[in-house]
Amino acid sequence: MTDRQTTFSGTEAPPAHLAIDEKALANYLGKHLDGMAGELEIAKFKGGQSNPTYKISSRDRSVVLRRRPPGKLLESAHAIDREYRILSAMSKAGVPVPAPYLYCADESVIGSQFYVVEFHDGRVFWNADMPGVSPKDRSAIYDSMNALLARLHDLDYAALGLGDFGKTGDYVARNFARWSKQYLQSKLVDIPDMDWLMQALPQRMPESEQTTLLHGDFGLYNIIIHPTKPEVLAVLDWEMATLGDPLVDLAHHTRPWWDPPDPVGGSATSLIGMDIDALGIPTMQDYVDRYCRRRNLSPVPDMTFYIGYAQFRYAAMVQGILKRAADGANASRKVLHTQQRVFEIAAIARATLS
Repeated sequence: MTDRQTTFSGTEAPPAHLAIDEKALANYLGKHLDGMAGELEIAKFKGGQSNPTYKISSRDRSVVLRRRPPGKLLESAHAIDREYRILSAMSKAGVPVPAPYLYCADESVIGSQFYVVEFHDGRVFWNADMPGVSPKDRSAIYDSMNALLARLHDLDYAALGLGDFGKTGDYVARNFARWSKQYLQSKLVDIPDMDWLMQALPQRMPESEQTTLLHGDFGLYNIIIHPTKPEVLAVLDWEMATLGDPLVDLAHHTRPWWDPPDPVGGSATSLIGMDIDALGIPTMQDYVDRYCRRRNLSPVPDMTFYIGYAQFRYAAMVQGILKRAADGANASRKVLHTQQRVFEIAAIARATLS
């Protein structure tokens, strides 16, 4: 069985297709960022399957560089410029994110667009049950995540200069169309349940929806926790951020409660089968209720459609990872997902909606 925490924690030497010209980067950063002059040490973070992310260290400081991957990319994917823009806005709003330092659109520097942000030395938990953490601290961390997501969805995005960050209205339909297209572009084999979902979901779309700022992939694995305290230092990976229905964001965030365990590949961040009460982790319904109380949503909305859609979308995401791996364009050297996972998640989504 693959150990997610060991597999994705820390750094490694970049594989050949993701290597960065140290001299070219040092020349650029030396001119644009204080404390980054001279020789650099470049290591790629193991975690992540999309945009390659690196720890860049000089004699005086360390920063984080995130770039678009090289090679042929799906339309609208890997939007580094949008991610840097949302990081800048969140930083100004007081949301815990890595402080943004610079964005470089000049692909001649390292071969693709990139940005540089603050480095946080903290903990990232790749397992939803957070082995080795006390029940009290687990409870505090989960509650902090819940409060942060509710706070994000209550932000006045227009006042933050993000009124044009995405279209307003019909988000679910537009997002469904996008992920259906990306799934079809990424599919490697036929999956009947995905075909069923693409027919069934449009018939179950919500009649109305709220528009808020969305993270897109808000999860424990995208949050840096303080080294010793149950406190959030920074929320990462804003690549999929946009404007849309917050219940889609919430449903995707609840993945640990519905994502089946993967005892072979270790790709799942699952709580299924665990004694979550003993762990200090709330039930999914309690977690949703807390979110709704924080946002004054009454009555608590029926999440059936949103959970089913989140499952479909997650299956499409996994298929995209598999396609990038098949094309040799994945950010992570280690790909835990298998094609069987897409079959399994699609079947769960169909069962949710049936």
